[in-house]
Amino acid sequence: MADASGPKWESDAVEMLRTHIRKFARPLRDLVDRDANEGDTRVLVTDMLCDALGYDKYEDLTTEYAVRGEFADYGIRIDKQLVAFVEVKRAAQNLNARHLRQVETYAVKEGVEWMLLTNGQVWRAYHVTTAPGSPVETNLVIDVDLLDESTVNQKAADLFYLHKNAMKRDKIAELWMQRAATAPEALVDVLLSDPVLDAVRKEVRRRSGYNPDAAALAATIRNEVVKENLV
Repeated sequence: MADASGPKWESDAVEMLRTHIRKFARPLRDLVDRDANEGDTRVLVTDMLCDALGYDKYEDLTTEYAVRGEFADYGIRIDKQLVAFVEVKRAAQNLNARHLRQVETYAVKEGVEWMLLTNGQVWRAYHVTTAPGSPVETNLVIDVDLLDESTVNQKAADLFYLHKNAMKRDKIAELWMQRAATAPEALVDVLLSDPVLDAVRKEVRRRSGYNPDAAALAATIRNEVVKENLV
């Protein structure tokens, strides 16, 4: 994320986010407290997208984006290229798997990688991967609650990746790749790879004099060392 030694555009984006997270806190709380409808929530979401996240209302956002007979709440374009869909629910409504499937359908149909699901308070960004013959894979990359107890700085740091200038430079893709590479499942695959198993087998032999079978060693690592962490 942006720091003092990074490019000016990064620090400017974070400062813009800090300012507007503070600015929108009260009206957002009011929306939640009065269980405002989806239309009222969209007004605040539009302001967040434009004022805090840097998108141009006329050039970058398309409301009621048509997707084969259905309509996504927003399509986001950068340099005229569709990069993400945004689905909005009313402020007091908990976001759920059904809402995610809804926006996922739009993304898959249009070949878009990024999806945002929000009720104004919670902002979740997902990456969707599609490949011929394989099931759709959707991964949560960003999850920010603008009304929780975390600091404004932390919220701005998390939302930074959704800022137009960050999206334009694929910063969110870098974040996703970093997290995918170090996800528990990915690390288990590394631990059970032949080079790592061979190194572990040699180290066990060096320390104990016992030369374990590689398959038995893999089973022990999978079932007794890491299984509990993946439940």
